[in-house]
Formats: sequence, structure tokens, C-alpha cells
Amino acid sequence: MRITKWLPPAFLLAVLLLVLGEMGARLFFAKSVSGRFEYGYSLNAGFDECPDGTVKLIRAGGRRFHPQSFKKHRPPGTFRVFVIGDSVPRGPSFKGGYPWLLGQELRERDIQAESVNMALPGYGAQRCQVVLRKALEFEPSLIILHVNDSNKYEDEREYRRSQEFKSWHPRNWPMKVFIFRRLYEAKMEKVFWRLVPEQVRLKFAVNDPDAQVAASENASEVRDRIKVARETTAASVALAQAHHVPLLLVTQCRLLTDGTRSFHFEDHGLDDLGRSLTGQGVYHLSMKEVFSPLPHARSYFSDSGHLKRSGHLLLAQAIIGKIRQAHQHLGLTAFNIELQSKSY
Repeated sequence: MRITKWLPPAFLLAVLLLVLGEMGARLFFAKSVSGRFEYGYSLNAGFDECPDGTVKLIRAGGRRFHPQSFKKHRPPGTFRVFVIGDSVPRGPSFKGGYPWLLGQELRERDIQAESVNMALPGYGAQRCQVVLRKALEFEPSLIILHVNDSNKYEDEREYRRSQEFKSWHPRNWPMKVFIFRRLYEAKMEKVFWRLVPEQVRLKFAVNDPDAQVAASENASEVRDRIKVARETTAASVALAQAHHVPLLLVTQCRLLTDGTRSFHFEDHGLDDLGRSLTGQGVYHLSMKEVFSPLPHARSYFSDSGHLKRSGHLLLAQAIIGKIRQAHQHLGLTAFNIELQSKSY
């Protein structure tokens, strides 16, 4: 008895195309799909370790790294800096973000420096910690952890997704197929956001900075966010200390306006958090303290939290100042680190 008697040819064709598509994705796009359904909680996603000892940062597994490469083992005499954080340190462009500008500033001062931008848009403290764990494998001289209390909901949502359908129980088999899983994601995205308070949904409306400010000032949301940031950042500090890697905490601030020319900065307690965690091998730089004394501070910001290239350059120079203060502890005694006359 022919199988087409029971199953119509259109159905069989659809199954065949599905199987071919799945095989093609896994065979020809293996790097891109690796860690795709761990949603940022995969340790290795986006890190392509080549046989020749080169590590390439690629856009894979849900991580949209700026494409970069470096040697797994730090070259002798190289001061290697990794910057980890969200869309703020990622910058308006690769060469417009403070990680690139920092490396450029260090090299101009005759320091053989590498500065790698590992910042990822939408990443909160929890997923940044996963990136930090991986970064510690590559012999950094200094890790800069950009501390923000935003993106908590994205972290929680993606963690929930990463835990769903992990087992190979037959009921989960359809979700092992990329097409089905993506359709499920689209559906859950719609349902999830309906359950989130309106202020939080509005916070992520890209073209509505006023809504972002309103959501960021919600008292209960701020308390929840800072609690998660505090606990997770403390754990990240302990992790770096256990590996004897110096850590610079750069704490985020927000520029708030009332619709007029007046403005002020708010840090939601992040500065206190950064100061409380300083100690052996742990340093702190406050964005609020960098920008608030400036008469035209507002001109350095593209919105309430993100910086223009000029703001990134100013922040890079402030980080240079911190490195200068701590140069002996950072192993820079053999380098010429005398700063040229620049305003900070």
C-alpha cells in the first residue's frame, strides 16, 4: 500500500523541505546557530576559537558582537582590555565606542594595548556575567564591566526561554526544529509583553525617550533592578578576583530633563554600588562624576543614557586617568604612561 494513499503529496513535500532546511541550517550555518536557543546564557556563543589560536568574535547564538579577533593567549608585553556591558559601551559604531577609543588612546601613549569590545545590546547584569566568565579564559590584563540596571526584563525573559524545552521528552521534539522554535518565540514575545506593565513596555519603545525616562523613574521597578544589579555585580567582582584579574566598574548614569534646558543626572544608586565593591584589584569610575561637572554635559548624550562619539572619547580619557592611578597594580610599570596634557 503506497504511503501517498494516506499522506497527500503536499504534506510529504512540506516535510521534506522542513528536513532539508533543518539539515542545511545545522550543516552550513553551524557557527551561527550554535547556542541560538540558549539566548545569551551559552558560555561559548559568538566566540569562534580557531585552530591557529585566534579567537574571533562573531554574530552568532543571539550575540551580535562587533566582529573582532585576538589571540587566545595574550602576547608578551601586551596590555589586554576587555569591555563588557550593554548598548552603551557598544557605542554608536565600532570605532565610535569608548572600547575602541580607549585602545587608541593607550597606543598613542606608547602602550602595546589591545582593547576588545564585548558589549552586547539588550544585555543586563546576568548575561554580562556569562560573557565575563568566558572572557576570563583569554588572559585579560583588565576587564571593564559597564554596570547598568537596565535590561533586567530581557535577561529574565531570555533565561526563561533558555530553560524551556531542554529535555528530549517527545513532547519537546517539535521545539528542537529551528523553524518551529522561531514561530514559538514570535508568539511568546507577543504574549509576554502583554503581561509586562505598560511603563516597562514603553521603556523599550525606541522612538519614545520620554517614555524611557518615565519607566526608569518608577520606584518599584528601580528597586527591583538595582537589587539584581547589586547582587549580580558583586558575584562578578568575586569571580574576577578569584581569577586575579583587575576589574574596573564603570557605573551608568541617566540624563533627565524636564522639557526645558535644565537637566540633572540620576544613577539609581549605582555609584554607591560601585564604591562599595572597590577593593583589592577592583576600581570604580562614575559616569555621573565624569559628566556632571561639565557645563555642556547634555551635548555628549544622544538620549537619556547613550553617548555620542564625543562622550565616548571623554569617557575613554577618564578611564585612562583611572589606569594611570592604578598602573603599578595593573602591571604597567614598564610602560610609558605619562599622560599628555588633556582635559578630562
